[in-house]
Amino acid sequence: MARLEGKVVIVTGAAQGLGYGVAQRLAEEGARVVLTDIKGDAGLKAADALRARFIQQNVASESDWQRIIADVDRTEGSLHALVNNAGIEGDPAAAKDPEHAPLEDWNQIFKVNAGGVFLACKHAIPLLARSGGGAIVNFSSVASLVPTPFLSAYGAAKAAVEHLSRSVALYCARAGYRIRCNSIHPGQVQTPMFDVLFDRLSAQAGMSRATFAQEFLATIPLGAFQEPRDIANAVLFLVSDESRYITGQALAVDGGFTLAN
Repeated sequence: MARLEGKVVIVTGAAQGLGYGVAQRLAEEGARVVLTDIKGDAGLKAADALRARFIQQNVASESDWQRIIADVDRTEGSLHALVNNAGIEGDPAAAKDPEHAPLEDWNQIFKVNAGGVFLACKHAIPLLARSGGGAIVNFSSVASLVPTPFLSAYGAAKAAVEHLSRSVALYCARAGYRIRCNSIHPGQVQTPMFDVLFDRLSAQAGMSRATFAQEFLATIPLGAFQEPRDIANAVLFLVSDESRYITGQALAVDGGFTLAN
């Protein structure tokens, strides 16, 4: 029997990249996946490929979350897992260091990467509880575990996600909701966001992208960049009943990057 047979799961930011990889893996294990993303055309294409359902959404909008949860409740009748993957790096032209980063960019990154996760948990908890409990997986990052002066707002927002996840876990446990909440911390995953970041950092370092990538690769003990499926398999474990006694934990899936940096 598939590990998620009959389970209803929301995956945000699922039109491409890591979110799509997660949605694909969960669907393979029998989940009824609802994809959301701010990118409408790409989201519809992704949903068609997975034979899933897509709802366009801005995760930083509270009214959008109210609409999404109401839709899932009405259409699916239950919700068993929520995967908060959607996130942004911010304006690629804006400085990201603590001295020069513009406040507007900082606020936008926090609004989406931290605020969006808060809104998701706030509005999904009641439906998860009514469905008999389930799992929330919030995407943080290794950027929350090591200093990130080149991505200061991103790292700080992802650290907020980790802390929020522990608070949600304790709140739900004490409320008797049978909802587990954990954060996952991917390393360097080959996605469109990864490509944009490496283009920017290699230009700042005055290196070719290939040279910069090789130098960065040397900081990963397992010696390889990750594929979305590496993260998706960890998410699958966290939303499945196999992890039914795990809550409030931060799982780094990073090839050992945080051990050596």
